[in-house]
Amino acid sequence: MSGYILRRLLLIIPTLFGILIINFAITQAAPGGPVQQMIAKIEGFDASGSHVGGSGGDATMAGSTYRGAQGLDPALVKEIEKMYGFDKSAPERLWIMIKNYARFDFGDSFFRDAKVTDLILQKMPVSISLGLWSTLIIYLISIPLGIAKATRHGSAFDVWSSSAIIISYAIPAFLFAFLLIVLFAGGSYWNWFPLRGLTSNGFDQMTLFGKIKDYFWHLVLPVTSLVIGNFATMTLLTKNSFLDEINKQYVITARAKGLTENRVLYGHMFRNAMLLVIAGFPSAFIGIFFTGSLLVEVIFSLDGLGLMSFEAAINRDYPVVFGTLFIFTLLGLVVKLIGDLTYTLVDPRIDFASRKH
Repeated sequence: MSGYILRRLLLIIPTLFGILIINFAITQAAPGGPVQQMIAKIEGFDASGSHVGGSGGDATMAGSTYRGAQGLDPALVKEIEKMYGFDKSAPERLWIMIKNYARFDFGDSFFRDAKVTDLILQKMPVSISLGLWSTLIIYLISIPLGIAKATRHGSAFDVWSSSAIIISYAIPAFLFAFLLIVLFAGGSYWNWFPLRGLTSNGFDQMTLFGKIKDYFWHLVLPVTSLVIGNFATMTLLTKNSFLDEINKQYVITARAKGLTENRVLYGHMFRNAMLLVIAGFPSAFIGIFFTGSLLVEVIFSLDGLGLMSFEAAINRDYPVVFGTLFIFTLLGLVVKLIGDLTYTLVDPRIDFASRKH
């Protein structure tokens, strides 16, 4: 097992930097890089407009000038290039980035006047709160519901619960967020929950119990919208996993021996059926943690990693873009490894150490 873990950890390194290199190459062709963003601000134009658009990202145009830079002092343009590191060639910038990232030095944000590491640590609590509690509640709902649907397959309960699941799957989480705001955050009906932020004003002056209560009070609506919009897949996966096991020979044998249904279900079937459910945990957690909560963060004014990454991509804040990409990818690979190792806890028959590739 230790040899397998070591191989997987070593494989993370080329995978991580391979993803960075591919995305670095893509950004070189993206229009409106940070140099053009700054030139647009100096000229008084919107950097996303056609005045500074065009292909080539921050690659220099004919005559070593940027579109929109006509009339600016060439020395000023050179100073802007140096400020953002674009006075160096793309391969040189890539090599510097790889060396720095190997030391977990992500540099400084172009536009936020702060270190990328500090920004990530500052935004992390919001994303962890949404991802952790949403994933936990989804599993607490989906596993019992999926088991109940499998044991009552074809019944009225299975039919109407499947209808509800299909509806929740078809409607995005952000639409549920709007509905919850209208109903419970002072939109048109009740004003029971806060609309913005993760904590209230004066949070630091509250007692420990008051802080805990205020924290979860703010999480109710965003977490509920994520749970409603994401629990369908896990529920159906759990149901299908148990349906696959119900008619297998070992289950029939256990029933023939006179074992109770609960003993058959939880003593024999549960471990085997849960393998696929555990396999879905990394993707479920990472999906909600990094991508699924983006629009929910915007709607509820939660300043997390998803919102920060989106704004960084729009503003071409490359240090933040690549820093968050590095962290997201690293965590995703590590969580995937943890998910694989959890197999052995559920089913000791699985031996990853015997795998050659």
